[in-house]
Amino acid sequence: QVQLVESGGGLVQTGGSLRLSCAASESISGFDRMGWYRQAPGKQRELVAAITVTGSTNYLDSVKGRFTISRDNTKNTVDLQMNSLKPEDTAVYYCNAVRTRTSGFRSSYWGQGTQVTVSS
Repeated sequence: QVQLVESGGGLVQTGGSLRLSCAASESISGFDRMGWYRQAPGKQRELVAAITVTGSTNYLDSVKGRFTISRDNTKNTVDLQMNSLKPEDTAVYYCNAVRTRTSGFRSSYWGQGTQVTVSS
């Protein structure tokens, strides 16, 4: 079973920075896409940033220019650098990995989440 372990969350003031890291229990080169989602209280979980096995990235409009997702295939990690943080970025952040088998069956894996709180 794939395990994803997030780290790097915490409390930061508006305008501050945090770097989240997701460590996978196996080679991330086997995943089609890895990403970071977030869920704030009373809201649906939303995709913040994703990166494919080829390195293509996409971002939630509200974080473009502030957040950067990256992957290190040698360390099996995916990081999310978050700059210029705003109170509305406060949420639990989850790491996600998606793998599509040759049969077409798709598996999705989740980490346990890490809390990010941005104070005003």
